[in-house]
Formats: sequence, structure tokens, C-alpha cells
Amino acid sequence: MNCEVCQLKELEVEQFEIREVLRCILHTIVFHRALGLVRPKDVDLELFEITYVQCGDIELEKKIDEKIEQFISWVEKHPNKKSQICLSFFEVKNKQAKWFTPKTERLQWEQWYINLNVAQHPKAHSGKSHNSKVVVDPGESALEERMARRAVLEASLHEVLFQIIKFVNEKKDHVPPIPNLEGVVWFPHEITIPSSSDSAFGMDMIKRMLQTGHPTMLS
Repeated sequence: MNCEVCQLKELEVEQFEIREVLRCILHTIVFHRALGLVRPKDVDLELFEITYVQCGDIELEKKIDEKIEQFISWVEKHPNKKSQICLSFFEVKNKQAKWFTPKTERLQWEQWYINLNVAQHPKAHSGKSHNSKVVVDPGESALEERMARRAVLEASLHEVLFQIIKFVNEKKDHVPPIPNLEGVVWFPHEITIPSSSDSAFGMDMIKRMLQTGHPTMLS
């Protein structure tokens, strides 16, 4: 089975922006891979002038939030690092049972890579000039810089959302038949975050690619 891969545009974010950015991206992807009847729920971001849609499923929201919190914990231990989150969709297939091997296997048919560059920016502060008695406010320029950076991130996040929509509209042939499972409203999927070491995460991704075959890239 061919596995389609979408590498999303890299976003430069600050740590306090991670939660909203990831919720927006992950829920948008899952919503566009939703099955059957869903109850769409519009969500307005607090940090950006962006509205996205969730499937309206509490368990799904909980699952995504848990992974986001795990990722934020990883970021706190690995500051100023570029990182990647992988959302994979898969089929569960039965296979001939052998000793010490499971009776089912996961065949991945689509992978989404969310690329983040978590940057640490200095906090704004004010003080006095050493050469005069005039009070200066370096925090004002820092605030302007942060607002400009926020505008760039918002525009980039819009690009990512359009990239998602473009991918799901153009790439359809690889999508498997709808699984006949009662109560399931989305394709089976998993969210992979970096492990305690970058090398372990890389090896895990290589292992998954070997299991699913050579993916087709779309950037």
C-alpha cells in the first residue's frame, strides 16, 4: 500500500502559542478525514483571527489535547529546537498469526508532518538610559516586533490550512474504503511526538516508513 505524505510548512512559534496552533492544525486534518455523520463545531482562536472546525467529539478532543500536552512537555525539556509531529492514518488488517507476532497489523496510508520551530524571544522590559536622565522604553519596540512576528505566524498558519485543504482535495485515490465499525466517525489514526531523544524519534519514523513502503511526497 502506498502511503501519501504531506510535509506542512514550517511555523515559527513561541511556547505559549503551541497549544492553539496544534489544535487548529490537527483538528482541521482530522475533520477533513471524518466519516459519516459529525457535528461540526466552529472554534475561534484566541491568539489569531482564524476560525477552524472540529468534529464535535469529546473523546477526540481529549485525545488530541493529551498529545499536545505531551509535546509541550517535550519542548520544555528541549528548548530552542525544531520539532516535528506526525499524524498518521492507517488501516487495521488481519494477517496469518505466527509465534510472538500479533494477528493484526497497521497499514499506514497517509501521514501529515507538522513542522514547528519553537523560538525563545526576550521578554519586554523598560529601563533608563545610562547617558541621560530620560526614561526609555525598550519594551515598546519589543512589543512592535512581537506583533509583527504574530502577524507573520498568522499568515503562515493560513497557508498551512490552505495546504491541508489542497492536499485532501487533490489526493483521494489512496483513501481506503470506509471501515464498517459502529460508532466510528473518523479513520483510525495516531499522533506521534518526539521521544526523549531525537534519534529515537527518527528511527521510529524510519521503521514506520519501511513498514508502509516508500511514501509519495507532497510539499
